[in-house]
Amino acid sequence: MTTLRTHIKTALLLLALAGSVQSCKLDGMPGDRYSDAAIWKDAANVDLYMYGLYDQFKTYAFGQFPIGYSNATDAFTDIEKYTSNSMGNGTVNRLAYNPGQVNAASPSISVWDDAYGNIRRINEFLNGMQLYSKLTDQQKVQFEAEARYLRAYNYFWLARINGSVIIMDKLPADKNRARSSEEEVWNFIAADLSFAAQHLPKEWPAAQKGRVTQGAAYGLLSRAWLYAASVAEYDNKQFNKDPLTGVPSSKKTEYYQHAADAAAAVIGLGIYDLETDYAKAFLNNNSKESIFAVYYQRPGVTHQLDFFFSPPADVAGGGATGVPTAELVNEYEMADGRRFSWSEADMKADPYAGREPRFYASVIYNGASWKGRHVNTTPDDDKEGYIDFKVNSDPRKTVTGYYQRKMLDETNTDILVLNSNQPWVEMRYAEILLIHAEALTKLGKITEAKTSLNKVRSRVGLPGTPAATPEAMMAAIEHERKVELAFEGHRYWDLRRWRKAHIVLNNVRFHGHKVTANGSGFDYTEVDCDKENRYFPTSFYYMPITQTEIVNNPAMKQIQGW
Repeated sequence: MTTLRTHIKTALLLLALAGSVQSCKLDGMPGDRYSDAAIWKDAANVDLYMYGLYDQFKTYAFGQFPIGYSNATDAFTDIEKYTSNSMGNGTVNRLAYNPGQVNAASPSISVWDDAYGNIRRINEFLNGMQLYSKLTDQQKVQFEAEARYLRAYNYFWLARINGSVIIMDKLPADKNRARSSEEEVWNFIAADLSFAAQHLPKEWPAAQKGRVTQGAAYGLLSRAWLYAASVAEYDNKQFNKDPLTGVPSSKKTEYYQHAADAAAAVIGLGIYDLETDYAKAFLNNNSKESIFAVYYQRPGVTHQLDFFFSPPADVAGGGATGVPTAELVNEYEMADGRRFSWSEADMKADPYAGREPRFYASVIYNGASWKGRHVNTTPDDDKEGYIDFKVNSDPRKTVTGYYQRKMLDETNTDILVLNSNQPWVEMRYAEILLIHAEALTKLGKITEAKTSLNKVRSRVGLPGTPAATPEAMMAAIEHERKVELAFEGHRYWDLRRWRKAHIVLNNVRFHGHKVTANGSGFDYTEVDCDKENRYFPTSFYYMPITQTEIVNNPAMKQIQGW
């Protein structure tokens, strides 16, 4: 791990040496700069170049997304609320309330430039390696597998945002290319990942910890096939008439089988398992649950998760950028598996007692112990108490009565000096089990699906699901994905692939709980933490391609509806 993260800095210098990204992300030829012996003369230098390509993962670390100040896509949904109403920290709120801001000139929700910049560099790497390097055939195949994983990762982001995009599998003589169909894009992703899975090692030596593995390739392959299958099942050209978007419904069973097979391949490797302690899956550099992670090391390679998301008493000028909603808090079950309900007198009287372990690992609530103190979220506390949304444009206090706990480092008591160094777990074993359960459910294999789902539940001491039908199983899977994967950046994309976002996220407001002392205890009042309705138009299932690319590429037409 240490060697990998340290080498990334050096590798970025090699990327700069290799040539800067052109104004149009789709163009660029290799040129003689890739014959430079300093880059291609041996495997060690090719390693350094490859390490530099890994820097792209930091764009998406900790469920963030490149809009505003790395606003989280979970804050578009019912599980997280951003506290700011200003552009920047609160851009995600502005977009949720006013989707009319999104247009082809300013897509807002886009990775186009970054993704194609990365893809061009990856293709240049592959081209240069084949033309100029002195590597063995075995070395070339392994580097190709690694590069094709990285290319597939970029295309995965493009596919779930735009659907139909341009496939660039090599450096073109002419940058003018038309969009491929969404089905072709998903199959291209699968081809890259299948190659990667065949040729990547199961594990790397300790000094190279953090590089993608066979398990990571099969894992992303299972995720990609699940997305493609979901589009095939749920889209049916209901929301966009562009001839290139969507996946034929006839493909859903085949694609669900591919997703199940890829997830089974990860399980079959026998090198991953669930952590006994759920919270430790996110703070441990050696977690047995981690399939692919981005690692950090103080002092030079750090991030700012704790600065932005800790309770505000932890860090001057920071904290509370995003906080859990009541909708998420209500989703966590009781420790014995009963559904939590405010209509139950005993639960309402003490709503934070007797809940399942993931609640305590994910949410800081009124009275919770944190860094040697009991957090007070009542309005009486000037530093960390509840404040109504929009009273202050950037309050740095909870507007729901809760703070995030999951992934934060409770041992970090000097955030401004230390920053943060906990890993970002891009893919973990629990997600693979949930993918396996969902794909098998869609294939009608309920008993096998329950086995994988119940492994996730039993890890936190919950009883197995009683679901016995495909419909009940899908409800159970959505619940598990909502709580198990909270704040990891999955919820928004799940609602999109299930084509439920226009139902769950449209013409709605989400909530918090205002806690007030009543002398002998506390009263809990549900509050509106939005103050205006959120909207998700169905056109958002396929976001526009940036207009500059349409202008620069006469062969490409804009996605219909934009």
